[in-house]
Amino acid sequence: MGLTSKKVLLLAVVCAVLLFVGTVWLWPRLARRNWRAVGGRIGLLLATQVALFACVGLYANQSFGFYASWADLFGQETDQGVVVDQSANGGSGGPLQVVSTQRVPVSGAALPQVAGQIQKVDIMGRTTHIASPAYIYLPPEYFQPQYRARTFPAAVVLTGYPGTAHALVSKLKYPATAQDLAKKGRMQPMVLVMLRPTVAPPRDTECVDIPGGPQTETFFAKDLREAVTGHYRVGKAAGSWGIIGDSTGGYCALKLAVHHPEAYAAGVGLSPYYKAPTDPTTGDLFHGNKNLQNRADLLWSIKHLPAPDTSLLVTSSKDGESNYKPTVQFINAVKATNKTRISSIILGSGGHNFNTWMREIPPSLQWMSGRLTER
Repeated sequence: MGLTSKKVLLLAVVCAVLLFVGTVWLWPRLARRNWRAVGGRIGLLLATQVALFACVGLYANQSFGFYASWADLFGQETDQGVVVDQSANGGSGGPLQVVSTQRVPVSGAALPQVAGQIQKVDIMGRTTHIASPAYIYLPPEYFQPQYRARTFPAAVVLTGYPGTAHALVSKLKYPATAQDLAKKGRMQPMVLVMLRPTVAPPRDTECVDIPGGPQTETFFAKDLREAVTGHYRVGKAAGSWGIIGDSTGGYCALKLAVHHPEAYAAGVGLSPYYKAPTDPTTGDLFHGNKNLQNRADLLWSIKHLPAPDTSLLVTSSKDGESNYKPTVQFINAVKATNKTRISSIILGSGGHNFNTWMREIPPSLQWMSGRLTER
């Protein structure tokens, strides 16, 4: 049974209930002061607590999509297989292979021409040799005959860390939201490229080109776009591409838009932070290179590097978000450039969670749509 299986959660709940009942039932028999009774009480309490924590952890993981599998949880994910090159017409093309397809989770529609389609793909970077799975949302118009010669704008959508790409589909509902907004005429049809920023699991690379390590920034700035444009009918110019993410994905989205305006015309950070952390999950990202470390600090980049010709959107909450003050500082720094365009969504209250991001995703997609072109 997989980590995200409902059966696993149900089994954990059953175990916790049985241990609780067993503790209440056996407690009078373990009321003595000998070492066996004391050891029994300690064992029952410890087992019950572990079972309860397991229930909470499994439920939180299913709700927020932190880990996709047991191997992912224990840092054993090594899926770096060779990807077969294919193009939209079945011939040789970009380094992208479609693994499976699924319908968009909207009611009353099943055909791609009506609801669009989600494709699970494997991507291999030509220059970085980074392999990553992703989900591609294709809007209904992509399959309709009258649009067969049309190219579409594209948006890269990133999770937080560790995150799972499928949570962008099932929990944050990006495809269903995009389909609904386009149907209502509030945004143009767009292709969504949904994946984790953690392309070298279990390491959190913070979308940095690590000296002697994974070249994550180059993968997102170059390889990913090349793979997608080689397979799908999406525009190749920067004006056709945007990037959006939450938490770590939000930091990555802003950094890629700031550092690579030639690749992304718009970047959205939902509850982002603005400086790459250094902790056990990241390891040594910069190997003592102060220039790289400064460059990974978005506030430093805005103040010291040439202002990029791109559009940025940041979100936060006055109450409940730890990034509110840094967000205000970042907004003011960008406004001072008089070149880079900055917008914001500031909620009265919210948190660093899916519920808050669900409130911000629709206006963020609508904002991004207004800044992207088809070609």
